[in-house]
Amino acid sequence: MAAKKKTSPKRTRQKTAKAAPTGKNASTCPATARDSAQAAPPSPAGSPAKLSALDAAARVLSESRQAMTCPELIAAMAAQGYWTSPAGKTPQATLHAALTREIKIKKDQSRFRKTERGKFSLA
Repeated sequence: MAAKKKTSPKRTRQKTAKAAPTGKNASTCPATARDSAQAAPPSPAGSPAKLSALDAAARVLSESRQAMTCPELIAAMAAQGYWTSPAGKTPQATLHAALTREIKIKKDQSRFRKTERGKFSLA
């Protein structure tokens, strides 16, 4: 006769909301410090907001009115001061991935379309 296997009770994770610390420990809380570090600083009145790579690519494509490759887009965005890579090694690959992701997810509502291999234009 086979012996029954002993099982331990399953441990369940309780979902509890953690309250923000108050008092003198409030400034040393890592969550509070992390959240404040990620917040964007307010831009002064009159200065344009920094563009994302996709927004900058859309602006370059609208000004050029022709299909461009990702290395051409990166060079044009940097030359016109719209966007520069924040120390990335392959910004053209990152831009290509972002463009194809927007086309795939948004389908007909996408700002971009692929005209031929490696070239993108505005929809």
